Amino acid sequence: MNIVAILGSPHGMRGNTGRLLELVLDGARGEGAQAETVCLGAGEVRPCVACDACHKTGRCPHPDVFEAIRAKIVAADGVVLASPNYIFSVSAQLKAFMDRCCGTIHCLGFEGKYGAAVVTSGGGGDEPIVDYIGRFQLATGIRPIGGVHATMAALPDGEFTEGLVRQAQQLGAELVRACREQRIDPEVERQMRDFRARMQELVVWRREEWPYEYAYWQNRQGMKSADQPLLKG
Repeated sequence: MNIVAILGSPHGMRGNTGRLLELVLDGARGEGAQAETVCLGAGEVRPCVACDACHKTGRCPHPDVFEAIRAKIVAADGVVLASPNYIFSVSAQLKAFMDRCCGTIHCLGFEGKYGAAVVTSGGGGDEPIVDYIGRFQLATGIRPIGGVHATMAALPDGEFTEGLVRQAQQLGAELVRACREQRIDPEVERQMRDFRARMQELVVWRREEWPYEYAYWQNRQGMKSADQPLLKG
């Protein structure tokens, strides 16, 4: 069992988000998983420039670490995305990575993985960020199982409480169990089915401009002709 974590904190593992993430990974290791963390440093993943190359060829042409990180996720069973709460959203480092997953989203390219979210902040408002990460995961094909968050100003001396430590470790353990059991949540499956149909329709509409993605859905659904709608579900 292999879990990969993507950390979008400029403080790396030394920061609050990194420390909380490590507790989640401790829980995953306690269930027998191997865990690897990728820290997104400044400029390591460049912003998307909307060149459309990923839709045409299946790969991003930017000469940075994005494709290597994507390959790690493809090879993993579970994915944890971790970020500080920066002005009601994820950090710029993690957002750049998310934006570069545009082609992955069109094909739900991480389908079959399970995911979790880790968020910290100074003053709160973290739950919408956990939900946002979960929506992103679902759009890439990852089945989200939940998240953990910490408001540092509410913690005694800025230290994680025993309850929060336990919650983070349980999240990691639950992620591994979900992967192992191939757990199915009916509501997640409904949302993923609807999003899959939406992406199929979009790719059919742009089939001349996006040959790679059109061929991908053709091969996956066994479509017989360019004029036949993609099968749904």
